[in-house]
Amino acid sequence: MPTVKFIKTDGSEHELNVDSGSTLMEIGRDNNMGLEGTCGGSLSCATCHVYFSNADFARVGPPSDDEMDMLELAFGLTPTSRLGCQITIDDSLDGLTVKVPEDY
Repeated sequence: MPTVKFIKTDGSEHELNVDSGSTLMEIGRDNNMGLEGTCGGSLSCATCHVYFSNADFARVGPPSDDEMDMLELAFGLTPTSRLGCQITIDDSLDGLTVKVPEDY
């Protein structure tokens, strides 16, 4: 079972055992990590915006053009921003660290 570490806006770190096949949006929303996922993962909002280190961003890969269109609506966009609904966890992402951005 893969693990994912969330760093919440207050700086607290939470390592979670997660099911493969779950998205970061689902994991963050269902475990009160500060992600809303208002659109339910249909790529029509940016309420599951997250940051990665450069190394973890390389692991999850760059956003698609459609995801980039939605990311442009997010506050605090960085070069390593992604939408959690577009990242499905599998064993290759074990140990991933996800930072939840501040609300603006």
